[in-house]
Amino acid sequence: MLLYAEVELFLPTCHSLKDKRSILKRIKKKLSQTLNIAVAEIAYQDLWQRTSLALVTVSESNEINQHVLQQAFDLMDSFGEAERTITNVEQR
Repeated sequence: MLLYAEVELFLPTCHSLKDKRSILKRIKKKLSQTLNIAVAEIAYQDLWQRTSLALVTVSESNEINQHVLQQAFDLMDSFGEAERTITNVEQR
């Protein structure tokens, strides 16, 4: 089973694309290393304080996927520099 999520983040402390890339790099690294989840920036690459990330997790059980995604959301919420604004989840 595959579970897909699109997450929009607001990055209020960013004042340049360099700041944004630094924060996103830490978030993406932590998600992929800790939860073994695929993460990619899919929109707003040219905006300083806004981004959209796609997260994908695959396992034999939808319950496991949902648990992993919830852990990913909790991890993203723990970063003080990023505020999760919109989250859409769909099973594929």
